[in-house]
Amino acid sequence: MAARVATVAFQGIGVLDIDCQVQMSNGQITFTVVGLPDKAVGESRERVRAALHALGLALPPQRLTVNLAPADVLKEGSHFDLPIALALLVMMGVLPGEDLARFYALGELGLDGSIAPVAGVLPAAINAAANDKGLICPAVCGGEAAWAGDLEILAAPSLLSIVNHFKGTQVLSRPEPRLESLDDPGRSKDLRDVKGQETAKRALEVAACGGHNLLMLGPPGSGKSMLASRLPGLLPPLDPAEALEVSMIHSVAGNLEGGRLIRRRPYREVHHSATLAAMVGGGVRARPGEISLAHHGVLFLDELPEFPRGTLEALRQPLETGRASVSRANAHVSYPARFQLVAAMNPCRCGHLDDAALACNRAPKCAAEYQSKISGPLFDRIDLHVDVPAVAASDLSLPPPREGTADVAARVATVRERQRARYAGLVQSGLPPIRTNAEADGELLEQVAAPEPQGRALLTEAAERLKLSARGYHRVLRVARTLADMDGSDRVRRIHVAEALGYRRIAPGR
Repeated sequence: MAARVATVAFQGIGVLDIDCQVQMSNGQITFTVVGLPDKAVGESRERVRAALHALGLALPPQRLTVNLAPADVLKEGSHFDLPIALALLVMMGVLPGEDLARFYALGELGLDGSIAPVAGVLPAAINAAANDKGLICPAVCGGEAAWAGDLEILAAPSLLSIVNHFKGTQVLSRPEPRLESLDDPGRSKDLRDVKGQETAKRALEVAACGGHNLLMLGPPGSGKSMLASRLPGLLPPLDPAEALEVSMIHSVAGNLEGGRLIRRRPYREVHHSATLAAMVGGGVRARPGEISLAHHGVLFLDELPEFPRGTLEALRQPLETGRASVSRANAHVSYPARFQLVAAMNPCRCGHLDDAALACNRAPKCAAEYQSKISGPLFDRIDLHVDVPAVAASDLSLPPPREGTADVAARVATVRERQRARYAGLVQSGLPPIRTNAEADGELLEQVAAPEPQGRALLTEAAERLKLSARGYHRVLRVARTLADMDGSDRVRRIHVAEALGYRRIAPGR
């Protein structure tokens, strides 16, 4: 007879049901974990043994076998400690098996019997609610589990508290849902800090309004990184559906602070030494990459040409599909990756292409070589190209501008609400929601962004002269639609198409 406790394994942000089975039998005294465990799961034997010892219990001198079924699914992570310990307690007669059958369990055990936080509690709780079961999880993670709906949650600080709860000597109350606070002045950066660069500020607002990808090109010290860091402050908070989806990704990655659901749009600033697995996801345990952690937020790549070519080329498919697919010999994992790309680069390696006094003696050849590190298809997927020239000393001596982040953010929120309302009435039920113009495509884009005759004539002529690809043509339409929304116009006019084409300039040397 085997004792059983339900738990989960993760594939992407998806959840697989795992049956933790424990059996005691006569024979050589051993403690074996089977069912394709990784090293962390295999080491759970010692953690479980020590945690039971902290309760004053010793494992019976029998052959103990733990089976994690189905056996052909790789079991990864330390969260299998708790279900193994609970199944052993059922087998030893300490806990009632019929009561534990109503719960999923996950948590990492300390040697003193404490339960440490683990990744993936939110998707595990959603899976438990879908199967009409409760969840036993670490106390620190109870706040995120509470967002899964009306299910019984035992957020326990220790193994002893779980035993006492089922014995009736202690009651574990249901945890309260926890949210990330939006009132954090230490994280806000004001657009007033940026002096000059009015063209770049305009492009930043356009990118914020429509969710468009943005490339800033200019010499060192011109404020490219400074502008990018101000973009999150212009974006509206995540709506409930977005917050849940983003929080599930960060939960699987183990990034939820204190079990709080994320409300701010993610902002991921990636160093150019990042590997392909770090960017897209993968590795031995197929974790979410930076593009998935930036889902519904901003991914900022500074010094774009310094990234490995393969890493940059791997961004092309996620930019189109909004998903990151990681293929391995033993698994195929897919993560959401609908991010807004913001990139910055110098015009050449020395960075001073347009300043004859500072430029190297290889200009302008060095610029062509440097910029050629970025492939044409990747440039084509960036909606807005904007030059960020060096800031003049006369601009630096001026007082801060009157318009700051709060003023621009209010306009962005109005434009985004206009887009949300438009697409809510056009997207068919059952299809993924469209919230910004950057997500519109195909027939829907032609419907909402059809220019007036003068605008269409300008776009057609420009597409022929500039040799725009079909993708470039449609990205101009998306930007023009956003510019029309910013003007409060129902129709895309010639002036909107003209400005959108102005942002379509490819960097010099291409």
